[in-house]
Amino acid sequence: MNKQHVIEHLKFALERKLHEALEAADSARADATHEQSAAETQYDSLSIESGYLAQGQSERVDQAHHAILAFEHIFTVNRPAAVQVGALVELADEQDDHHWFFIGPCEGGLKVTLDNKEVRVITQAAPIGQALSGRRIGEEVEFHFNGTTQWLEVLDLL
Repeated sequence: MNKQHVIEHLKFALERKLHEALEAADSARADATHEQSAAETQYDSLSIESGYLAQGQSERVDQAHHAILAFEHIFTVNRPAAVQVGALVELADEQDDHHWFFIGPCEGGLKVTLDNKEVRVITQAAPIGQALSGRRIGEEVEFHFNGTTQWLEVLDLL
């Protein structure tokens, strides 16, 4: 797995998310200010609801901008000695299935696929992120998920 390619795909996914948020915000603003949104009676709340939606979409845009900036600060191709923010981690479970995680500053759950392998962003606030934090290649991690205990081995850090 090439960390630089993962980083490029994550940047693209974040930029796509920003673009979608911008389009949604523009659409919500247009709806809120459209003449058909004007209240016809005191009980007509369409314009108020449209305004709230526009505000919410604008907040999504701000969050997307902050996520891109946060990721730009941690993107590095250096190999870390232990699992930390900015690390690309390969894990093996008890069935010897391999899993790839990028430890991000935010945007946990974001996924990209490279070479038919899924890379999922997790944060150190997530339970698996907490369990992995500070681990080194060769170390095992006990992880509790959905009432079961899983054992994972850190195979590689990039």
